[in-house]
Amino acid sequence: MPPKTLTVGLVQQACGDDRAANLAASIAGIRDLASHGAQLILLQELHAGPYFCQTENPELFDLAESIPGPTTEELGAVARELGVVLVASLFERRAPGLYHNTAVVLERDGGIAGRYRKMHIPDDPGYYEKFYFAPGDLGFTPIDTSVGRLGVLVCWDQWYPEAARLMALAGAELLLYPTAIGWNPADDDEERQRQWDAWATVQRAHAIANGLPVVVCNRIGFEADPSGQTAGIQFWGTSFVVGPQGEWLASAPTDEPATLAVELDLGRSEQVRRLWPYLRDRRIDAYGGLPQRYLDR
Repeated sequence: MPPKTLTVGLVQQACGDDRAANLAASIAGIRDLASHGAQLILLQELHAGPYFCQTENPELFDLAESIPGPTTEELGAVARELGVVLVASLFERRAPGLYHNTAVVLERDGGIAGRYRKMHIPDDPGYYEKFYFAPGDLGFTPIDTSVGRLGVLVCWDQWYPEAARLMALAGAELLLYPTAIGWNPADDDEERQRQWDAWATVQRAHAIANGLPVVVCNRIGFEADPSGQTAGIQFWGTSFVVGPQGEWLASAPTDEPATLAVELDLGRSEQVRRLWPYLRDRRIDAYGGLPQRYLDR
């Protein structure tokens, strides 16, 4: 099979309260990546503003926007100008009182190729997302684009092998994770390392188990908890790309804005799957317990 190459790009940045400044930084990164040949560019989770889910504040629903809306229009114009496919991450206002954490894929012509609504919604200290986001209802459905079939997932989804597997079974050619994850500043260095290792390992495992490249874009910087109840979040950056055997292809720093452009050979997935045929050997007749919350015995 002849190789199908695709240059993917990542924009890693810090975000503040100024939406225009945040988008300007994202767009500057997009332009830089396009100048280096990127055809598909991934932005981090909720890149238009700070990570507002550290507290439960009804006034923050005013940050949400419709899709299509201002951000998709602005980024769509950039996608059209540069001829690139963009994956953006937005706080979606679907209807009064109904909101989602949504990734939008913008085609080279600036139109919306599709969207994915985050399926797994956390509710932990500093990550009170269930207050803001309804669980996604579009399923684990890849989005077809001019550069390939994209398996787009969002942050907390990255811990679930079922999500990655279902995207792979539906024909995704690569998995993309816009992300916002960081340390509690009160954690010691050993605990921080354990958390980071777990985060990187589980996503490399998705690449290995499905024979697909995985692209992850995380934010950087310290964001204080407005309520003062926690120590805030130090986002750990380290956006990265791995190949279909989990091999490291590129990674960004933990604490600096960065752009990464990485050429992927999507044809390698076919070769890897021929030698490591996990999909062939799956015991689909024996997995009946997976839809259960827990198998009580």
